[in-house]
This record gives sequence, C-alpha cells and structure tokens, in this order.
Amino acid sequence: MILAHQSAGGYAVERYDAELKKLWSTTIPVGPGETLEAFGRGPQQALVVLHQKGESSQTLNAITVNLESGQKGPAKVVMTAPARDRRLGVSISPDGNRLLAFRYFTQGAQVKSIAATLFDQGLAKLQEKTYDFRDQGDFFSPAVHVANDGTQYVTMVSDKMKKLTVRRYPADKSPEIKVLGVPVGGTFGGRPVTIRDAKFKVLNDGSLYAAALCADYQTGEYYSLKVVKYDFSGTGDMKFSPEFRFTPTYLAEVSKASGVDVKRLEDVYLGELLLTAEKQLVVVAEKHYEEGGEASPVHARELHVFGYNEFGQPLWHSIVAKNQIAPAVDAYTGIGFRAAIFGNTVQVLTLETINKKSDLYLRRINAQTGVVSQPERLKLNVAADQQLAYVKDFTTWLGEKTIIGVSRPSKKSAALQLEKILVK
Repeated sequence: MILAHQSAGGYAVERYDAELKKLWSTTIPVGPGETLEAFGRGPQQALVVLHQKGESSQTLNAITVNLESGQKGPAKVVMTAPARDRRLGVSISPDGNRLLAFRYFTQGAQVKSIAATLFDQGLAKLQEKTYDFRDQGDFFSPAVHVANDGTQYVTMVSDKMKKLTVRRYPADKSPEIKVLGVPVGGTFGGRPVTIRDAKFKVLNDGSLYAAALCADYQTGEYYSLKVVKYDFSGTGDMKFSPEFRFTPTYLAEVSKASGVDVKRLEDVYLGELLLTAEKQLVVVAEKHYEEGGEASPVHARELHVFGYNEFGQPLWHSIVAKNQIAPAVDAYTGIGFRAAIFGNTVQVLTLETINKKSDLYLRRINAQTGVVSQPERLKLNVAADQQLAYVKDFTTWLGEKTIIGVSRPSKKSAALQLEKILVK
C-alpha cells in the first residue's frame, strides 16, 4: 500500500501485489486550504486524514479505502475547532485499527486540557475522553499516542524541562488514570542539566519507552543519554537504564569516526527507538543542521547508536559516519535515515553519494555487539540531476531481504517508478 502524490493535486491510495503489479488506485482530492495529515492501514481498510482550515474553523476529515476493492468511503468529520485554536491532532494505532482525533484547550501558550475522540477502523465512534492538565503546572507541549487496543498515552516533558511524564488512559470507560513520571534532569556537580530532546514510542512488547538527550542548561553542552521503560501492566512500573555520559573519550570516538575534530556534541537529535525479539533496545540519534539561513542546504551527518540488553543495561555504542546534504525544501524527507529490525540485526538505509555514486546504501548493525557493516550500494536506477528526495521517502521493507524503493529513471521522466530490490 502506498500513498502517492499526484501532479494535478491531491493523492492516490494504491495497492500493488508482491511483483509490483498495480491492483487498484483510488484518488483522494485535496482542495484549497486542505493538507494531508495522516495515513494508515488496518486489516480491512486504509485511512487517510485531511486537515482543512477556513476563515472561522478547522476540521479533520477521515476517509476509508477498502483494501480489497479500493472503494472509497465518504469523508467523515472526526474533529472540529475554531480556526484560531492550536492545530488539531490525530494519531493512528500501529495496526491501523484505531484512530484518535483530538483538540487542545489552552491558556496563553500553556495547554490546559485535550478533548479526544476514539474511532475504530471503520470510523465508528468508540469513546470520548478529556485529558485535564490543570494540576501539571508548566510543561512542554504534550504528544498523544494510541495503542492497538485503544489505550491512550499522553507524553510530556515537565518540571521545567527536567521530567519525563506519561499519563495512561484506558481503552474502556474506566475513569482510572495512571501517571508515571521520572526526573532525568537536575543539578549534577553544580551543573543545571535539562532535557534537550526526548522521544517516546510504544514498541512491540506493548510497553512505552522514552529516551532523552540531556544538556547543560547554561552552556548547551550535551551531558548524557537516559532511557526509561514504562510498564503499565499490573500496578505500573518504571525501569531506568544507567545513563550514558558524553565524556571526552566519547568525543574522541566521534572525531575518529567522522574525521572532524569534535570538541563538543552539537545538533544531535533522537531519531528512532527499536526493539528486537529478545527485547534488546536500540536507540538511534542523528546529527543534522542547517548550513546558514532558512533557505540554506541542510546536512545530516553521523548516527549515534546505542544498544541495551533486555534488562536495560547499556551493552555497546557505535558511531556511523555518513555525509548527506539536501536543499532546505527536501531536507526532512530526502536525507536522514530509515531503519528496521530483523532478528538481531538493525538495517539502516541512507541516501548518499559514496565514491561518486548517488544511491540508497544499506548498513547492518548487530544489535548484540554494535558491529556495523560497510555500506552496501543497492544500485537503484536514479536520475543524475540529484533531485532525490523521493528516493528515501518512499522506501520500505517487505522483509529482511526485500526492499521497495521509488526512482525516477531519467531526467526527462516526470513519472516515478516502483522498484523491488533483493539484497544478499
């Protein structure tokens, strides 16, 4: 299943078989004031969510597409709010069975509550909930995640950017709200340390994981990586991993891997959390930055990869050097990385120019040891004009040895072509 952008405006949901033969294509028009907000796939239907903003109001409209026939259902309004309010939000569960639409109520810049409505994959309303934050004080803007069973997690950075907090709202009508919070910042050796970047993710064991990059509040110097597992089964519990400090020894390793003398970490952001079948956690962060002003090229450099065992103990860390650059308009789709996990191997795809060959490159990282393979060129047929944003953006895995990519075979061609890549 893919969501394809069409030159005439709008999108199309398309389904292909294993040999990339198109089975059907359904057009999703996008009119003035509308933007694509979310796309997901359930067992029976695909879901497309559009955000529409007018002079006085904004709405989220959801559309179902039957997986067998490609038949499109009528657009259904799942949430509405005044145009002046904060942008409406939507979350789709990983298996596509649940859709959660929500709106914010604010006082000044601070969120005071969220009103959410839960739907099944056929867009039948299941429940309405209100998340009340009036007792929270100041906190960073919350994110809302919905699990496959409809359980809702609201994650936030609170206590003046020092605490990772999660609120769990059950899928049933129970009023019970479980709150788990852990301070990861504070004052250490006289240094005020706060959260610079945080990422929360519900992984395949059903637990919610969080990673935080912490930095010295006054100097901006990166201090440590901290990882937390939130387990809401039973009475609810949190497991803390020992922090990973960014010491001078680590900076020396970064310098060696990147070929640049690194005096301090800068512009490093969390990118992905992955979990193996043996419950070993892999955290991936990436360095990316703008060259100058808003319209300047954007660079993506080394990956910082950290491995933890099933008990949350740090096992290894690796630094993967890469060199990517893209125009500002393409930056956050054309560069960066895609990652997937198979057994005890993390596969990482990047779009790079290595030895004058611009292509998709595959690296394998052993989740038990952190050993990184040499980049393998996938030999995707790519036009030589360097307009490559779509190549990485449309890349996905069908399995460990089968990757689906999109290319534009020549500079004269306006069409994109699906490619099936079999790796050794």
